[in-house]
Amino acid sequence: MAFGNADSYARFMGRFSEPLAPAFLDTVRTPADGLLLDVGCGPGVLTDVLVQRYGADRVAAVDPTPDFVAAARRRLPEADVRQGIAEELPWETDTVAASYAQLVVHFMSDPRRGIAEMARVTRPGGPVAACVWDHGGGRGPLSAFWSAVDELDLGARDGDRLSMGSREGDLPRLFGDAGLVDVEHGQLAVTVPMASFDEWWAPFEEPAGSAGDYLATRTPQQRAELRDLLRTRFPDEPFDLTVWVWTATGRSTSR
Repeated sequence: MAFGNADSYARFMGRFSEPLAPAFLDTVRTPADGLLLDVGCGPGVLTDVLVQRYGADRVAAVDPTPDFVAAARRRLPEADVRQGIAEELPWETDTVAASYAQLVVHFMSDPRRGIAEMARVTRPGGPVAACVWDHGGGRGPLSAFWSAVDELDLGARDGDRLSMGSREGDLPRLFGDAGLVDVEHGQLAVTVPMASFDEWWAPFEEPAGSAGDYLATRTPQQRAELRDLLRTRFPDEPFDLTVWVWTATGRSTSR
């Protein structure tokens, strides 16, 4: 299941996405004027940074999940937050100065079409930017969890969407396929302090996301076995966890 609850998202992924947002935005040459669109905004993590930097009157956002839309509207009541999908953005062609997609490309039902839609609504020459966790390279927030699952339950995540589009080179290829030009790509790291293994593990008990889907199908004994294996892979004392994203930025072309 995707995250459908803003509070669950904040506890599970927000601890990583919140510090990522300003670093990701720093990789984009944001235009001095015009509307800035956050696609797949979730509860408004990147949207908030856009509002802080450029003002609510320049910021719009869209997400398909009603609870996320409501949370983003509460957080940023002056921004234009709408419900909708990346593959059918509710903005006219060439009406956006720049568009961004933080940690959402691999959740799109059709990533190429979603990026192409971002290019469509972005005015010619404007930047289209995205980032995804390096799940494919084993450096994402869920990598340790799924590595342990693979050891105990090989084949359990065949077809896992999180690995799709999240390996080195995937984003720039996708951008090229969607018609963007002058595509640049790179990587960013986010380091998050953890007080203990229990603090790291606690959000995995949430009934949300791919990890929640997997754990919901396992017995208490299987969940305990997985937790105990993971405990051996982290320090007993506080530790820092560093995770990585792949980034890509391209320019929209005239149509």
